[in-house]
Amino acid sequence: MKSMSFDLELMQQWLGRQQVLTDIIHVTPTAALAATLDHTTAPQTGSALPPLWHWIYFWNHCRESEIGADGHPQRGGFLPPIPLPRRMWAGGHLTFSAPLPIGAAATRTSKITSITGKNGHSGPLAFVTVRHEIAADGVIAITEEHDIVYRNMSQPLPQSGAIAAAPKMAPSTALWRRSVTPDPVLLFRYSALTFNGHRIHYDRSYVTGVEGYPGLIVHGPLIATLLADLVRHHLPDAHLVEFNFRAVGPLFDIEPFTLCGQPDASGRSVQLWAQNGRGELAMQAEAKLAALLND
Repeated sequence: MKSMSFDLELMQQWLGRQQVLTDIIHVTPTAALAATLDHTTAPQTGSALPPLWHWIYFWNHCRESEIGADGHPQRGGFLPPIPLPRRMWAGGHLTFSAPLPIGAAATRTSKITSITGKNGHSGPLAFVTVRHEIAADGVIAITEEHDIVYRNMSQPLPQSGAIAAAPKMAPSTALWRRSVTPDPVLLFRYSALTFNGHRIHYDRSYVTGVEGYPGLIVHGPLIATLLADLVRHHLPDAHLVEFNFRAVGPLFDIEPFTLCGQPDASGRSVQLWAQNGRGELAMQAEAKLAALLND
């Protein structure tokens, strides 16, 4: 097992660091995301922003001279300067406590709440958790705990998992299923909507030649958004109050993947997952609906 290759005590000096961003929840980006998700209609001004669509707002307007080799902002600003080169969105926990109206002025307050490290199967790992609170008119609408993982690039990752030593198979049955065929246009459009310059999503020569993956990587937030969208499609009148998700392995643009959902007997909670063409688990999630809190 490899030893830790970074100064965890130094990185933990970033604990408690805060960032405040403001934005207008404009209707135009929501129309663009609706088109990207292949919806026939788009939400209108005054209606509630659909769950997880807040990720297309609150851009980090990083100057071009401040961009790192991977397309991300250079480290050491708000996020700690962890030297491990691979950075991934590992998962998150979100609570939706009030509607976020389209057209409203909103504020996102972010705080680094945890920085930890451990040795994994392929070497050292670092985990950073950022807590976001998004408010409009002084009312907190969304609380999110965003988990980020950093790791080495010393060994190529297996196609089936970013951290796990062996593929984890997805459940064999699901009430809901939707097949998605990702392509560079879909990934480019989502990158543009989120102002995400990470080259693993659009630069094939970089992602295959430098990071050693077999194809462009589907954004973790895009997969999560598609899973939440699966719930909205099958339960259009349901109100999502919590959404938890965890990335298990990457999905690539070289093959279709499947979104799956299995509601519980009461219909108040839905187990969700995304799997690749070999049935290997890529993301697992749980959506909790409003009725769950009324029992």
